Amino acid sequence: MKKKVLYIEDNEQNLYLIQFILEKNGYEFSSATDGREGIELAVRSKPDLILLDIQLPRMDGYTVARHLRAHPDLAQVPIVAVTSYAMAGDRDKALASGCSGYIEKPINPDTFIQQMEAHLGTPA
Repeated sequence: MKKKVLYIEDNEQNLYLIQFILEKNGYEFSSATDGREGIELAVRSKPDLILLDIQLPRMDGYTVARHLRAHPDLAQVPIVAVTSYAMAGDRDKALASGCSGYIEKPINPDTFIQQMEAHLGTPA
């Protein structure tokens, strides 16, 4: 059974790259381009892992992570922030909002799957 990964990201190039890498590695991929849509899709599709950009329109990734964590069906789903926010404290802020992990952009296509899989099956 394919693992389902939801990516909440508003940048088309980032979405395309991650989709290409995940599908090439046998994952079922879905995406949303804003936080509200991402939350609704997560509730409907019950992904095995959520990849989350922090810089989103209308609702930032920190708020999205808190909403996802508050939902009983999604409370244990690993959420990995995938973000260009790489300043001191950004990682802590992502973890404090409910993210299970953090991957910096630009991603390295050669190591991304390994970085992501480190969080699969890790309860929140």
